[in-house]
Order: sequence, then structure tokens, then C-alpha cells
Amino acid sequence: MTVEKMDPVEVFSAGEKGRGLRVTKEMKAGEVVFAEASFAAVVFDSCFRRQANPHRCAQCKFAHYCDRTCQRAAWEEHKQECSAIKKIGKAPNENVRLVARILWRIQKDTGLVSDAQLTTLDLLEDHLSKMSPEDLKELKVDVQHFYNYWPKKSKPVGEDYVSHLFGVINCNGFTLSDQRGLQAVGVGLFPNLCLVNHDCWPNCTVILNPGNQTALDASFHSKRRIELRALGMIPEGEELTVSYVDFLNVSKDRQRLLKQQYYFDCKCEHCTNGIKDDLMTAVKDTDGHKPSADVVKAVTDFSLQALVKIEEARTEGNFHEVVRMCRECLEKQDPVFGDTNLHLLRVLSTASEVLSFMQQFTEAAGYAQRMVDGYTKLYHPNNAQLGMATMRAGVTHWHAGLIEAAHGLICRAYGILMITHGAHHPITKDLESMRTQTEMELRLFKQNELVYRNMREAMLSAKPTMLAGEQIKTTS
Repeated sequence: MTVEKMDPVEVFSAGEKGRGLRVTKEMKAGEVVFAEASFAAVVFDSCFRRQANPHRCAQCKFAHYCDRTCQRAAWEEHKQECSAIKKIGKAPNENVRLVARILWRIQKDTGLVSDAQLTTLDLLEDHLSKMSPEDLKELKVDVQHFYNYWPKKSKPVGEDYVSHLFGVINCNGFTLSDQRGLQAVGVGLFPNLCLVNHDCWPNCTVILNPGNQTALDASFHSKRRIELRALGMIPEGEELTVSYVDFLNVSKDRQRLLKQQYYFDCKCEHCTNGIKDDLMTAVKDTDGHKPSADVVKAVTDFSLQALVKIEEARTEGNFHEVVRMCRECLEKQDPVFGDTNLHLLRVLSTASEVLSFMQQFTEAAGYAQRMVDGYTKLYHPNNAQLGMATMRAGVTHWHAGLIEAAHGLICRAYGILMITHGAHHPITKDLESMRTQTEMELRLFKQNELVYRNMREAMLSAKPTMLAGEQIKTTS
């Protein structure tokens, strides 16, 4: 956001939802409605750009960076934090560090850092009065940890305001991902974004543009920022909305999640009318015959228990057991559930990811295709998660040697991510390279399949296979 070019948005009263943002001109699909640098942001334990061998801060031993250039670019934000971490001997959790960075920023620049900032942090909702006793107890622990961390030489801050900031972060903190969008690496606060209200079927999406701090000349650096991008045509005067939760939950579950985390009752059209709930709970219909309610309940209960065990095995890194349980679960689900049933789709997703990680690409590709087919019937056609899932399915098919399907999926994913992420995002650039490569391979395949197969075998034997299962996470 810049002072010279104001964004085409304005604050307005959105009724029961409080304040909201609406556009002051028509927006087209893929257009950036506004971009906003973080007021403050922190990483969990490393640089926003995940690297194999990060450079560690020699002072606090906590912060890690891509290289010296990245470290110099981040020093202005890190220097006070560095001293505080050194003094107490360890880094507190990310929310404590984020509150401290917010306060250092306020004390340096005040609460309004540009003419394009539409609200101050003081005016953002903290929902402290709606928190459960358990949540308030956790918040008070964070407040105490903050005061242990806050340097004595820094300006004193009252407990009420510190509590307010923790409440704001709880409701409005935006999770930051790495440059490939595969892993959460931190959390940030973006005041204008906080004004965008929720809808389960929104007209915008939010992505993180990691910026570029690698140039030796700092004048060529670009800031890390979020971009609010239009998913379709938005008429002048229409309210801007994003989804705070994944759409792939039935209405009552989305409403419960929203009430629990954001303290409001969702009354959007999709929740009010239960739109797509029937698809998400679909059962098999064979020539007008459906399984009995007892059978559906039994397979549903089995699926819920199995998904818990599958996740436990995946967390432990026991991937062979994950695959075994997924196959067993699918055997029970396939005769009973429809192809858009959420329980089925969750097993297909896990199976395709883990099998890709294990380089069993042919079986993984079959599950990935079924998953994408189901997602396509449920998600908004320009949903970012649909685009990412389609991309992963395309890569899996590519590794399986299914070049025609691979190219088709990668092209579909590219079309979605051009809208949700834009042409210059690292993920879209990766997809553009893949699209070019698969197009070339597809031409060769159609000209002479034997030559293509021989070339592919030679390439695979010459270098390690790039895994399509990068998103698999394990914890020790």
C-alpha cells in the first residue's frame, strides 16, 4: 500500500457484522483489491523463506535467516527482540513476541503508519468479554510471559492494553506460510485485512506475497505483504469478504468453528440454507438404491475413528501403516459413500500425499484424481486450496508417467492460481515452468511414445525424483 495510490476500498457499517470494507469500483477476477505490509509479524523459529541451511543470529541464537543479506534486511525489526531474548535466555511463544513487536512499532511510528491504513489497532475487536474462562486463563498466562519478556528500558505498557492486543491477535492474527505455500512459518497482523468480514462463499481470497529481500542493494527489496485478490467480478459498492475457515465442513461444523474462534454466528447464504451439505454427506446411489441409515452410520463411525488413527500414524512417521489403514478405510467407504463425501475425500487426500512421499506414484495418482474430482464439485471454482490440490495431483500424475492427465491438471491449477496468487508469485512461477515442461513432454509422447518412455527412464535414473509429498509433516 502506498500513500500515492489509494486502494479502491472504503470502510462502511455492515450491520450486525460491525464495520466492513467495500469496493469503490468494479473489480475483475484476479485483480489485487489491495496489498498490505504487516504492521508486525514474527516467525515460529526460522526465516519466512525456508532454507536447508539457514544462517543463525549470533546474538540471540534463535532467529534464522536465508543469508547475511536477509539478516541485514530484518535487523530493524529484530534488534529489540534480539536483546530481549538474550536477556531471558529463550524465546517466548509467537504471540508474546508479536505483541512486543506491535508495541515497539507503535512507540516508533504511532498506531497509524500510512495514510492508506484504514483503522488503528485500538479500534480492532478483541472479544475479551466473549472468551471462555479457560481462554481468559491462557491469555493471562501470555500477559505474564509478556511482562517477563518486555525490557525494563522500554516504555511501560498497561495490562489492559496488552490484554487487548492479545485478544486482537487471537481473532485477527494471519498465519504466514513459506514462499511455496506449503508450511505455516509465522503469524502477522494486518489492520486493513482485519476489516474484511467472513463469508463461507467469499468474493476474495488472501495470499501472502513473500516479497524479496535477497538483493544486495536494499533499494531493490520489496516488502512481505498480503494481497486481497478478487475471485470473480465484484460490482462497485459490494462488500469484500474472505473465508475464515475451510469450506470443506458442513454448515453446522463451520458455524461451530467460527463461533469458537471468532465469536460470531455465521448467517451467510451457504450456512443459512445448508448449501452443498448434501454433497458433503453424500451416500452411494446405485440405480435408485441407497445404503441403509444403519450402514451409513456404521461406516461414518468407522471413518471418524480411522482418521484419528491415520493421523497419529502419520505424525509418528509410520507411513506404511498409514497406507494400510487408508486402503482398509476406502474398502469400507467406497460401497457406501458418494464421491463428494468429506470422510472419503479426507482419506483420499491422506493416501495420495503419503503414497507420493513413498514414491508409489501410480496408486497415489488414482487417489489424487478422485480427490480433485470431489473437490471440484464442492469448492468455488477459483478456490486457492482447489488450485493447490490440483497442482499436487498434476505433479503426482507427472511422476507416475501419466503425462496427458498431468499436463491437463497442471494447466487447470495454473488457471486457478493465476487468479488466486497472480503471475509473479513463486508458486505460480513454479507452475508455469511445470506447464512448459509437461507441454514439451506431451508433444514428444504423442509423436513417439517409446522414445518418450525411454527418455523418461533415463532422466529418472540420472537424478533423484522430486517428491510430490512435500506437504507431509511429521513431529518428533
